[in-house]
Amino acid sequence: MSRAPKPTSTTMAFERALAGQDADRGQKYVLRLYVTGTTPRSARAIRNLKRICEEHLKGHYDLQVIDIYQRPSLAADEQIVAVPTLIKQVPAPLRRLIGDLSDEGRVLLGLDLKTPKTSAPT
Repeated sequence: MSRAPKPTSTTMAFERALAGQDADRGQKYVLRLYVTGTTPRSARAIRNLKRICEEHLKGHYDLQVIDIYQRPSLAADEQIVAVPTLIKQVPAPLRRLIGDLSDEGRVLLGLDLKTPKTSAPT
C-alpha cells in the first residue's frame, strides 16, 4: 500500500498563506520604507507605518527605514521613483505602496492583512 507523501513545510506555508493565517502562525513580514530625510511627509509615513505594524503585526515584522539621501544605491536598485514608498518583500507577493500611509485600510489591503470588500449583487 502506497501512502501519499507528507506535505513539505513549503506546501504547508503556502496553504496557510492561502488561508490567511500567516500573521497568527508566526510569519514575519519584511518591510522596507524608503523616505527622503526628515521631511514632514517622511516622518508621518514612519509614524503611520509603525502604528499600523504594532496594532496588526506586533512581533511579526521586520521594518527597515531607508533614507534615499543617505543610501541612494538602494533606492536605485529597487527602482524607487516616488517617496515615501513601502515595499512588502515577505510574505509574497511583493507589494509597493506610495504615500504617507495615512489610509490605514489601504495599507492593510497592501499588506494582505485585509481583504477588499466586494459589493453585493443587486
